[in-house]
Amino acid sequence: MIALLVIVSLAFAVLVEPFFGAVVWGVVVAVLFRPVYERLLGYLPGRTNLVAGITLVLILLLVVVPAILLGMALAQEAASLYVRIQDGEIDFGAAFEAFENSLPNWMQAQLAAYGYNDFASIRAEIEQSISAILEFMVSQLLNVGQGAFQFLLGLGVMLYLTFFLLRDGRALAERIEQMIPLGEERRGILMDKFLVVIRATIKGSLIIAIIQGSLGGLAFWLLDIRGALLWAVLMGVFSLIPAIGTGFIWAPVALFLLVTGDVWQGVVLILCGVFIISMVDNLVRPVLVGRDTRMPDYVVLISTLGGLQLFGINGIVIGPLVAALFIAIWGIFSDMHMESKMVAKAGD
Repeated sequence: MIALLVIVSLAFAVLVEPFFGAVVWGVVVAVLFRPVYERLLGYLPGRTNLVAGITLVLILLLVVVPAILLGMALAQEAASLYVRIQDGEIDFGAAFEAFENSLPNWMQAQLAAYGYNDFASIRAEIEQSISAILEFMVSQLLNVGQGAFQFLLGLGVMLYLTFFLLRDGRALAERIEQMIPLGEERRGILMDKFLVVIRATIKGSLIIAIIQGSLGGLAFWLLDIRGALLWAVLMGVFSLIPAIGTGFIWAPVALFLLVTGDVWQGVVLILCGVFIISMVDNLVRPVLVGRDTRMPDYVVLISTLGGLQLFGINGIVIGPLVAALFIAIWGIFSDMHMESKMVAKAGD
């Protein structure tokens, strides 16, 4: 019987694999908008289908449509920036040369002693890397547009699944909880951990990413730095990765401004980056998710990078979720083991 269960489960996993991302985000969106659904249900008791439909419309207006519009604008801006670099309008080589000339002689000698005196090859590698990153971004964004049918199909599956998870989610969660081979209290702990991680990952990390990206983009726009929307999105993405953060974007841009003569813009960007953008995480995260729900940063870093490597953009959610469930299950196992030892010792 167990073998048959495993075979059927694997066959079902293969069957839904093309829509794996849609299923993941359907679950995430349903969990996030569950409080909205329940609030509306309080005004329209018993009208579960209507309330789920209204919540779905809110999801479309607040999440899906803005995300599509942002993606379209981002594709145009990334393509424009890439063309300007290819045409030489943005000259990273000149900036690197200015940086090289600004270094004192003792520092140039020190770099030469460590084998970093071949500035021409370093400059070429940096230019090539920047162009490759932009080219990759443009190609990925264009692939979404070219695969419009597949994208719309996945979006439809996500919204369809979200509707039923909103309407029947509580009953489904109770049934899944009953199937977990643990005691009632342990099952409750595990399910609570599952919900807490989704909340911490999405309501915490993604909202903070939006805030940091928006602040960074606003700073770039006020300083008249081209491609503010692109830089804002990149800062939002890198803010999701602990130990890297938004500084991976604004720090090199600030350095670029300093060495190319735009000193006050570079100084202002550094001040904004250190005292405004980077402080958002410390100030906002405890309000959104609380410090007690946070996993260690090294666990978040490894699980996020591993999730991105295995599952692409969906790994932002899947990686930390798997890590949290791993910690929760081993914590429950450890507690059960300690309780059994205490019972055995008491019996002696």
